[in-house]
Amino acid sequence: MEQGWLHGEGFLLCLILHLLLQGRGDTFTINCSGFDQHGVDPAAFQAAFARKAFRPATNVSIPIRVNISFTLSAILEVDAQLQLMTSFLWLNMIWYNPFITWNPEECGGIRKLGMATENLWLPDIFIEELMDTDQTPPGLMAYINSNGHIKYSKPMRVTSICNLDIFYFPFDEQNCTLTFSSFVYTVEKMVLGMEQDVQEILETSQNIIWNKGEWVLQGIHQMMKMTAGTNGYDQIVFYVAIRRRPTLYVINLLVPSSFLVAIDALSFYLPAESENRASFKMTLLLGYNVFLLMMNDLLPSSSTSLISVYFALCLSLMVLSLLETIFITYLLHLATTQPPPMPRWLHSLLLHCTSPRTCCPAVPWKGNMDLAHLPGVKEPMELVGKVPHPRETELNGCPGSARNQQEDKAQKLHLVHLWVRLSHMMDTLLFRLYLLFMATSVVTVIILWNT
Repeated sequence: MEQGWLHGEGFLLCLILHLLLQGRGDTFTINCSGFDQHGVDPAAFQAAFARKAFRPATNVSIPIRVNISFTLSAILEVDAQLQLMTSFLWLNMIWYNPFITWNPEECGGIRKLGMATENLWLPDIFIEELMDTDQTPPGLMAYINSNGHIKYSKPMRVTSICNLDIFYFPFDEQNCTLTFSSFVYTVEKMVLGMEQDVQEILETSQNIIWNKGEWVLQGIHQMMKMTAGTNGYDQIVFYVAIRRRPTLYVINLLVPSSFLVAIDALSFYLPAESENRASFKMTLLLGYNVFLLMMNDLLPSSSTSLISVYFALCLSLMVLSLLETIFITYLLHLATTQPPPMPRWLHSLLLHCTSPRTCCPAVPWKGNMDLAHLPGVKEPMELVGKVPHPRETELNGCPGSARNQQEDKAQKLHLVHLWVRLSHMMDTLLFRLYLLFMATSVVTVIILWNT
């Protein structure tokens, strides 16, 4: 019994010594005889599997090189408020393991094997901008060539921090960084390289990426490869350029807003003394506020954007238009009842702006000189026709009173005419301001959409 135990112990020591002597070389050649007849024998890889806790290098002073690439297959979400981009990508890694090699001729021509990753040493490559835990599913496979090169691809749902600039929303472009680095090994133990060219990574990603989403992949650039000191970590930095599809926001935000502003501009063709003009403008203003409340969820809430400035200007113009209508209505009412004298500076400004030689535009009203539609104002010929004959006034005992009355009414009519011209000029200036704002908005949208 004792002799059998000693014999078994000696055999085990010889086997361990044989494995250690094989491991001293540059490679660890696996005995794969019989794989073509009986299948892969897991016992042939046990010595290599036992090394999975250590970096696969025959010389500990030489760093292992890991070549990486990735394929961006989807841009799931971009959160402007939290400054996060959620994407889905496949991370590809290739490295050399000198302890897993075999001769294909001795193995029935087998040149590549698939093996569970739980039995292999894996590079601890991670993305520095990652704001969530790595949720790589277990049970993935790695493919090993007969020359010892291992290729491992794993899917990753990446929620990374990104410096988002949404000022040009919804015509914005974003540049997010993806920095690949080792978590444990410094540059003395591991260096990173590129498995594919950046252009190949971009073309592959654009071919398989889901193109029906809100964001479009514009480009991928490798800006730098950094090594922070001798005790630092090797890094490869990629810039991912994405662009938002603006069609949804143009149809749901810009087009309805432009229609409401255009209708408000056309309301200047309504007579100022009409009671319907002010109520019409108040209805438009109320509808515009309801529109902004309904579409508030589509607007970014983190910072000020250009479209928010546009909505604020539209709302300001509509409020200014309503205030101007109220002021003109009050002004015309005051002019028809007891017209106040016009200040000299205002009269000079009115004459300068309404002169045919100046470039002031004509008002959009019809009949600028027609005052008969104003309440309390009568035609000049009607006033003159009611003036009595001088002999009749002498018989009535009031000589000169009719002439004074005629002059007072003519002066009142002249003041009413000046105030009406002033209201026409104010309407014209605000109407032209509307036209300038709408033209500028259309040109800006066209430029931003085509750039």
